[in-house]
Amino acid sequence: MLADLKSALRQLRKSPAFTTTAVLTLALGIGATTAIFTLVDGVLLKSLPVKDPAGLLRVGDNEQCCNNSGLPDFENQGKPNDWSLFSYAQYREFRDHTPGFESLAAFQASTVYMAVRQSGSNQPAAPTTTELVSGNAFDTLGIRAYAGRLLRPSDDVQGAAPVAVMSFATWEQKFGGERSVVGSDLLINGHPVTVVGIAPPGFYGERLSAEPSSLWMPVNMQPLLQPESHELEHTETQFLNLIGRVAPGANIAAMQSQMVVELQQFLESPLGKITLPEARALIPKQYLRLTPGGAGVQRMQDTYKDDLHLLMWVSSFVLLIACANLANLMLARSATRRQQIAVRTALGASRKRLVRGALVECLVVAMIGGLAGLLFAWGGAKLILHLAFEHNPVNISASPSPLVLGFAFVVSLATGLLFGVAPAWLAAHADPIEALRGANRSTGRHETFAQRALVVAQAAVSVVLLCAAGFLILSMRQMERQHFGFDPTHRTIVQVDPQTAGYKPEQLQSFYRQVHETLSQIPGVTSVAESMYSPMDGDNWGENTYVEGEPAPPPGSDSQGSSWDRVSPGYFATIGTKLVEGRVFTESDNAQSHNVAVVNQTFVRKILHGKSPIGMHFGDFDPAITGTYEIVGVVEDAQYWDPDEHVRPMYFVASEQWTQLPTTHPRAADYAHFIAQSHYLHAIEIETRGNVPELEERVRRALASVNPDLLVTRYQSFDEQVRLAFTQQHMVAELTSLFGALALVLAAIGLYGVTAYAVAQRTSEIGIRMALGADRLDVQRMVLRAAFWQVGIGLLIGIPAAMLAGHLMASVLYGVKVYEPTVLGPVVFVLMTAALLAAALPARRAADVEPMEALRSQ
Repeated sequence: MLADLKSALRQLRKSPAFTTTAVLTLALGIGATTAIFTLVDGVLLKSLPVKDPAGLLRVGDNEQCCNNSGLPDFENQGKPNDWSLFSYAQYREFRDHTPGFESLAAFQASTVYMAVRQSGSNQPAAPTTTELVSGNAFDTLGIRAYAGRLLRPSDDVQGAAPVAVMSFATWEQKFGGERSVVGSDLLINGHPVTVVGIAPPGFYGERLSAEPSSLWMPVNMQPLLQPESHELEHTETQFLNLIGRVAPGANIAAMQSQMVVELQQFLESPLGKITLPEARALIPKQYLRLTPGGAGVQRMQDTYKDDLHLLMWVSSFVLLIACANLANLMLARSATRRQQIAVRTALGASRKRLVRGALVECLVVAMIGGLAGLLFAWGGAKLILHLAFEHNPVNISASPSPLVLGFAFVVSLATGLLFGVAPAWLAAHADPIEALRGANRSTGRHETFAQRALVVAQAAVSVVLLCAAGFLILSMRQMERQHFGFDPTHRTIVQVDPQTAGYKPEQLQSFYRQVHETLSQIPGVTSVAESMYSPMDGDNWGENTYVEGEPAPPPGSDSQGSSWDRVSPGYFATIGTKLVEGRVFTESDNAQSHNVAVVNQTFVRKILHGKSPIGMHFGDFDPAITGTYEIVGVVEDAQYWDPDEHVRPMYFVASEQWTQLPTTHPRAADYAHFIAQSHYLHAIEIETRGNVPELEERVRRALASVNPDLLVTRYQSFDEQVRLAFTQQHMVAELTSLFGALALVLAAIGLYGVTAYAVAQRTSEIGIRMALGADRLDVQRMVLRAAFWQVGIGLLIGIPAAMLAGHLMASVLYGVKVYEPTVLGPVVFVLMTAALLAAALPARRAADVEPMEALRSQ
């Protein structure tokens, strides 16, 4: 084996052109596959950077955002009765009564922006991502502080001194890594909070997120920092994810059964606040699951897993094309060395030894190509991460991990064996007598059948990849061009948080009126509106609705589920949503008038079953109360969720109107708090007359004039907000196109190599043909015909395969037919053009052959 290795290195050193071409070809194939696997490793396979992640359990099987109330429903979790989000009271119940956990920690399900600035600084407060966690959170994860200390259980009690832990990335980027930060105070939402420690490098929390937390603080600090939330007091408000470390020897199945009982007992108790008989009847059906908690990337896995699997297949096809090219190179190389192999056979070399030598040479090329591929993989992974998370960078490293290095090694080994089969087969079947007689001369085409078959396969795979890219690009364009029920042109969305500026619910009406008047005075601004959230901004509130005069849906059903939004007068005109019937909100829809609602067309169709909506009444909190809102208008459907989802039933309520339950209702206080929270309108929509110079600066200055402490958490054009909804589709389409182009280039190189090799092998035949009267055009036509036959057969195989791939990709395509001529036509043209360019040079060389010189050389 050592002798074979030395021989392989010597042979490769003697053929630098062949070695360079082979290594680069393989490096592209392995690099593309390894780059995608780097992202797969970071998103689908990576564990949390904590102590013994395998020892962590998540309570629930669905990572949730952001809060819920009552019993879980289909709309929020996809599975009825399945719990994954919990209240603080439920967390304490599980923590204190489940001995199977060594420790159980709670983590706020949502990442919240708070106003943060250094104590004593004159700079305005900056929006900073924060997360509330239980005092034992870091101990449960097994994290040690980089500097200072982390949170302790004694920090997480009412009346404790307010403290926070800062992320390493925030400490470096915003505070320059100054050690004096530890022990200093930050003003968070106007309250001094002491930074007691810095989290270790690489730690991003209990889950991988596009918005990782900068600060972690105890849950019991919420009343101080968010006095209007009251989530700790409301035992039915679920806003925490729970992760625990299992005690040694604990029986997980028994723990799960015990926690299901604890959950049902809690819901039966007054703390559960389940009062409706229909809902109480569902309590025995409530359950939860204990699932592995060491990954921390479940939501990102759910978001990206289908696309990553698709890209793994695409990159694997590129690798197959690279292997086919290498096999072709090796076949050509083996054919030129047939006489050498024949001599070795005649001198007694065994077939086993010849096959082993050929395979060793292939494996050496593969290993060198794999090492070079790691460089391509690193650059490719950085490109992929940029495309995938351009607007929201995540903590995924492009550097190859040990798992990625192992993957690259295995792929290199496998590809070496794969493209080494053909040359090994030739070596095993070498006929010394025929070779020594001069069988290297050829006037036929049967000797290159294996090479031509590989070119056909390359062409077919290229068709599949190019069609897949075309399908995805067309699907993305179809999605972007659809009418979403609003017009983002010359419109801007500004996200604010009045709570951080200390506004109480009863102060909001005058605050928003002042904001509206101030922003309307900016030159070029034509209209201003406010809402809880705007289309496609990643948030959505939902409730079950109950129509007056109609029976309530069965318990646990979401057939009457609807999204809703609180909006100001002029909202629909400002975002460009058209009125279909009735009227929209006006200034007269205030706290003194009766409560009204505007619904979308899907609400009329699904909730009202197509009945005339104007004048109908419905409620949204209790099936016994159905007259809360009178429908006064219908607007066109608009997409408030992801662009590839169906439009949901939706109703809108007036910004200045308040609703309440009868004081005798057992949940009147809870409902009052819920309604008060809904009056915090975080989105401000601005329509302008064309492009307004320095609009952002003017808007920020105007808002600061209303209140200098008002926190602007986001400013972006409506167009950009819509584009962000397509980030994932853009990534997949761009990467598939990139891999398709790479496959096309590799296939063209393969066709060129086979054609050039065939011309060299048939030099004597071409000389004879020209001596017998064939002209240059005949020779060129003969060479081009052979090339186009190979590509044509590849098209005949590839187009049906591409249509089959389109069927398999149906889940990620929108409005695209698998026989789409606008995709298949250009792919055929591009491949035939590539074939023409690849075969043109060998055809010209063949036409330049001098008959007498060709015959004399043979």
